[in-house]
Amino acid sequence: MMDSTVPLADYAELRCVSNFTFLRGASHPEELVERAKKLGYTALAITDECSMAGVVRSHVAAKEQGLTLLIGSQFEVEAGEPLAPFTLVVIACNGNGYGNLCEFITRLRRGSAQKGCYRLCAADIDP
Repeated sequence: MMDSTVPLADYAELRCVSNFTFLRGASHPEELVERAKKLGYTALAITDECSMAGVVRSHVAAKEQGLTLLIGSQFEVEAGEPLAPFTLVVIACNGNGYGNLCEFITRLRRGSAQKGCYRLCAADIDP
């Protein structure tokens, strides 16, 4: 049985999608921030898929809740045969990183023939 007097270690969720990641995320960004605060998280990273759509709402909610917000995005990467596709999570460390991430998303979205789609291959990622 766990002793309730022992404090839990700091915890930050580093991969969380909001309802802006269609067909995967169910909760509004504000709800995710509120729940993270209630659970005692020290930070929360909103990482919608190839999007920054939930950032503004989560930023406002995080300021109100006094929770550290990490801003990022995640991408499905085609690795090529014989490897399976994988998920790449990117979190911006500063304003410059935020700008680079937004530029990266824009480039992926503009390179797709269909609106709302993107394609990222492992060979397209600089190590």
